[in-house]
Amino acid sequence: MKASGTFDINLDPQNDAFAPVGRIIIDKTYLGDLSGSGIGQMISKRTPDGHAAYAAIEEFNGELNGKSGGFTLLHQGLMSADSQQLHIQIIEGSGHGDLVGISGTLDIIQSEQSHSYQLHFELSED
Repeated sequence: MKASGTFDINLDPQNDAFAPVGRIIIDKTYLGDLSGSGIGQMISKRTPDGHAAYAAIEEFNGELNGKSGGFTLLHQGLMSADSQQLHIQIIEGSGHGDLVGISGTLDIIQSEQSHSYQLHFELSED
């Protein structure tokens, strides 16, 4: 199954001059088929030549197509000057409420004006 919509995001960098990586608090508001909030933390590292990597854990709570509950997303990303690889998946067993048994992946579509998503998911009826 698929769900789509847009999201607003606020990134709050956490300053620690002694840390070898950056840490950012993530606060998202999802609109569309997925409606609710996503709160999480990201760690990232940028190299002097412009390559970067990040990993994040995000906890979503709200509704998916009218079903209340939530789940946890694992983000992994690699970036260079000319490419970007993102992989975002629902952590198995993290669904709660009406979303127990959910699995799948999330795609982010970015433009200068907005962020949108497509969630590809299965919801088992165990």
